[in-house]
Amino acid sequence: MEGVDHLAHERSKAQFDVDQMKVVWVGSRHALQVSDRIARLVASDPVLRKDNRTMMTRKELFKNTLRKAAHGWKRINELRLSEEEASWFRHYVDQPAYTDLHWGMFVPFIKGSGTEEQQKKWLPLAYKMQIIGCYAQTELGHGSNVQGLETTATFDPKTDEFVLNSPTLTSSKWWPGGLGKAATHAVAFARLITDGKDHGVNGFIVQLRSLDDHLPLPGITVGDIGMKFGNGAYNSMDNGVLRFDNVRIPRDQMLMRVAQVTREGKYVQSNVPRQLLYGTMVYVRQTIVSDASTALSRAVCIATRYSAVRRQFGSENGGVETQVIDYKTQQSRLFPLLASAYAFRFVGEWLKWLYTDVTQKLQANDFATLPEAHACTAGLKSLTTSATADAIEECRKLCGGHGYLTNSGLPELFAVYVPACTYEGDNVVLLLQVARFLMKTVSQLPSGKKPVGTTSYMGRAERLIQCRCNVQKVEDWLKPSVILEAFEARAIRMSIACAQDLSKFSNQEEGFAELSSNLAEAAVAHCQLIVVSKFIEKLQQDIPGKGVKEQLQNLCNIYALYIIHKHLGDFLSTGSITAEQASLANEQLRSLYSKLRPNAIALVDAFNYTDHYLGSVLGRYDGDVYPNLYAEAWKDPLNESVVPDGYWEYIQPLLKNQLRNARL
Repeated sequence: MEGVDHLAHERSKAQFDVDQMKVVWVGSRHALQVSDRIARLVASDPVLRKDNRTMMTRKELFKNTLRKAAHGWKRINELRLSEEEASWFRHYVDQPAYTDLHWGMFVPFIKGSGTEEQQKKWLPLAYKMQIIGCYAQTELGHGSNVQGLETTATFDPKTDEFVLNSPTLTSSKWWPGGLGKAATHAVAFARLITDGKDHGVNGFIVQLRSLDDHLPLPGITVGDIGMKFGNGAYNSMDNGVLRFDNVRIPRDQMLMRVAQVTREGKYVQSNVPRQLLYGTMVYVRQTIVSDASTALSRAVCIATRYSAVRRQFGSENGGVETQVIDYKTQQSRLFPLLASAYAFRFVGEWLKWLYTDVTQKLQANDFATLPEAHACTAGLKSLTTSATADAIEECRKLCGGHGYLTNSGLPELFAVYVPACTYEGDNVVLLLQVARFLMKTVSQLPSGKKPVGTTSYMGRAERLIQCRCNVQKVEDWLKPSVILEAFEARAIRMSIACAQDLSKFSNQEEGFAELSSNLAEAAVAHCQLIVVSKFIEKLQQDIPGKGVKEQLQNLCNIYALYIIHKHLGDFLSTGSITAEQASLANEQLRSLYSKLRPNAIALVDAFNYTDHYLGSVLGRYDGDVYPNLYAEAWKDPLNESVVPDGYWEYIQPLLKNQLRNARL
């Protein structure tokens, strides 16, 4: 029946205060109230509907995106929304658009790399959207290797200008979102050349299009790079290509916070340390980790609700079939993903704190913790985005055949999300950066230099190498100290093993290349330790609400024991645990699934997503899946006519031909 809550019985099983868990998920009661109000505001706005976008052509989709962005900006101003509220508004519109890069990259980079004078000039224009910005770094031939970028910016002292050029085809800027059709300006990265000397890559503010008629300015070749993976999805974004042919910009449009070029053409380092630029990178990557928990939680919400609605097999004498969520195979695939969503949310919260802490220290010229913070954000960006991309696809499979329908919400969510594994640092490249940091930390241990922050456990390397896991019974795996020690022992032993193997090479770079897969695995072990430790730290806080802390403890243990199960080879080969202890861990994991089962629906309800934002027939709050799946089918354009276009031209002659052959 329409309007019936098919999941009401599941919700009645909850053993905790769901409203308080919502507060824990969002971060504070104030944030929950703001989030909830804005989500409902967006959901009730007909201009911001989402259900038809997978059926649009590329041109229709892009124009609709422009319409939504303009309407959203109008509503933000009409309602006088605060910066926090405006951010939630853009979040719940839930469609990749040029505004994402304007607010997420263009504005932060000018803040981080521009002088005070440059910020005063450009930021007011950007805040009022009197200019539209993008971030033009990646080129056709180079992405991860930023130092290999080929675009040039050569200073001309005669005119006090930089001349930008794309000297090769592979120097074409390629992929920047918003560049293709919308952006008027870019922070463009180019090799800074003065008096024939190359000073490396620097950022420049470049106007691309006229503010009167939006036509490209002289010397600018710019356009869209074409369709991307999936229906709808990231095709609402105008990822672009850009080439420069003797494009001149004033000298003061070089971003000059850490380095300047004088009127005479002299390259000068400022008294502002170059490390300050890392602050922007830390900021961007911590938002990506937070976005990972959001994307993963959406997929898990859909799969969990549908798993409770769907029934297959198990009936006796024509009785009711078994809910799919009650099968242990379903639980063992689904519940670790639910636990991961919470784990990533809490490590994302911690990264926000880390960003604030690092920023304050940088401003005080304290750079001691910067390498660790850089490695930490790089590693967690890699870990969470890879795990989330895999998890969304797993959730699609957990929904069976119906998960393949675009109206399940999962194919589009996957197509939108997977680029996160590549942008802002390819995930494998980032893991290798983390590995370099770990190898450096290990090499400094004999000197007595104390590791800090997330590597502080390495200061106990000698004990962790010698210790033996003391798990003797199933319940021991519920002790946070036991779990932490197992993860720390595995991480340090893998790092030290890599360091020992590297020492056998006379050429360190050759060794790093040869051992890169082992090093990446060591980096993963380190990052998984961070996630587990931050979840445990979260549990040490005062968490109000009936049963909330108990459920979070279950989720934390599920995440940790699932990682042990998934990476059992590492734990066994390093001697961090024994085979018998691994068996006990699996036994405890199965028990935890049973404990989580009555609370599964309530735990995904705590994400507090509207049906509009979730965008899934399978994940509807009321669980009324089948009537709505049936109704959605008839909305497809193919069903606008009973006899399909092309029948008389292609099918009917074929059928007639078969009939003639049959008479013979």
